[in-house]
Amino acid sequence: MSKPLGFSVYVSHFDKQKPALEKLKDQHIPIFTSLHMNEEMSQDYVEKVEAMCEWLAEHTFYVIADVSPVTIEKFNETSLNSLAKRLHLDNVRLDYGFDLKTLELDEALDVTFNASTVQKNELTQSRALYMHNFYPRPETGIDPEQFQRMNESIRAVSGDLTAFISGDKETRGPIFEGLPTLEMHRYQSPYSQYVDLMKRYKLDKVFVGDVLLSQKAQDLILSYVNDGIIRIPVALSEENSYLYDQPFTVRVDSPSTLIRVQESREYAQPGRRVVAEHTVERPRGSVTLDNEGYKRYSGEVQLTKKDYPADERVNVIGKVEAHYHLLLDNLTNGDRFMFVSDQ
Repeated sequence: MSKPLGFSVYVSHFDKQKPALEKLKDQHIPIFTSLHMNEEMSQDYVEKVEAMCEWLAEHTFYVIADVSPVTIEKFNETSLNSLAKRLHLDNVRLDYGFDLKTLELDEALDVTFNASTVQKNELTQSRALYMHNFYPRPETGIDPEQFQRMNESIRAVSGDLTAFISGDKETRGPIFEGLPTLEMHRYQSPYSQYVDLMKRYKLDKVFVGDVLLSQKAQDLILSYVNDGIIRIPVALSEENSYLYDQPFTVRVDSPSTLIRVQESREYAQPGRRVVAEHTVERPRGSVTLDNEGYKRYSGEVQLTKKDYPADERVNVIGKVEAHYHLLLDNLTNGDRFMFVSDQ
């Protein structure tokens, strides 16, 4: 289960999710599903779960199922082992109701623990996966300091960590306000959430909690997985479109509130005179270009991490939308990044 991006699948939405999953089959992509959500329990629930799991197994997805003793009872099985075999599960997430000291599982069956509720004295499984909860109700997600403390305890026993980000194409009910682990992520883009969890918190993998992720968000995430370059979606004027898709470096001596683009003057168009225009206030997320008023600095590109006042020597040439601002906090001195079109 080495893939760093996984997806949540719900039996009540499986038909809707299947087209997106078709594009991912036979790649051993990790899948999370819950088998004890009351709202999923339709009259033909068991049959639908069996069909869903059969299809996932047939196409070599790695399936993690959230289970409880009620799940075993619902499927009329005698143990977790028999349930896992029947549903072709690769991994079971032990949510509540199990006595971990007496539970005996087949060696071939991997185990995931609830990273959001596990107590320090229960952290005995090294190299096991520890998965945080997602939080449908706004204001109930985990805060960053709490998240760090939980993760430090799990890291101490060499556990692997994963958490959830929201989707952006279709959120899951009944609240429809995203399924993130961290509350501060709730209204950020899925891509921003993913970069934050992997870069700042150094998780081992991340799952999309909601029903569907847009192709744009998925492409941004997979590009980051592939090369580690943070892509900043922004709308630039046509005159400055030469800045798109060029790998840049944050100058190693940049101040904490401003990203100075190391190579920007090298990319400036030869002989171009940068006249003063749109010299307005520079709120957080502004992409700026020094004009001829800044003499030898003319052509330097910067990205603001805080609000700055207007300066007649600085042109504002683009704006990073608020739901991508978390990316700015993950750009540190020496990092590689590029501007991409926000279309």
